[in-house]
Amino acid sequence: MLKFAAVALAVTHSLSTTAVTQDQDGPIVTGARSAETADALKVREAMAYARPLPRGAPTQDYPLVAWCDALVTGHADLGESLTDHSPEDLELVRLGRLEAQDFRSALAAAEPRQTAATKAAAQQAAASAKAQWAALLATQDEAARSQSFGLFYGLPGRCEHAARRIRANITTPPATLADVGLTETGAPATAAPN
Repeated sequence: MLKFAAVALAVTHSLSTTAVTQDQDGPIVTGARSAETADALKVREAMAYARPLPRGAPTQDYPLVAWCDALVTGHADLGESLTDHSPEDLELVRLGRLEAQDFRSALAAAEPRQTAATKAAAQQAAASAKAQWAALLATQDEAARSQSFGLFYGLPGRCEHAARRIRANITTPPATLADVGLTETGAPATAAPN
């Protein structure tokens, strides 16, 4: 019985520590990513770069991050335009603002290393993404704005990796699925039978 009480106390302490940590501003870390190994990061990056991007998304990292920033900022702007906010909506807006801030800091860190053509491509990509939100933001139909806010499924995983790569000035190509031992389906590569 004493052993059970000690375990229960440890679990309670762990849960209360987690709750306190999650009340702080910033992204909520799940899956213990803070201890992510370089190999695990390489696998996630390979998977993100293997997925096709949505129509109209730029393929170069710097313009892609500008596009991602404009999309998530537009989504947060749309959420803030609603008068009937649920707590979940407010949390999505807050997290979107934090994500946009991260993208903007990556763009600022990488800006001095970009060519004029790359900067122009980034401005064009951002303008294109902003235009997608403009009509919704301009409509007086709050129900339509609310529905559109709820239908935004988020950004491609590649946005996160592109931001990290431009911030750190990583110029080598990302690993491919084959480089990390995966197939196009994401399954581990296996040797062909003899």
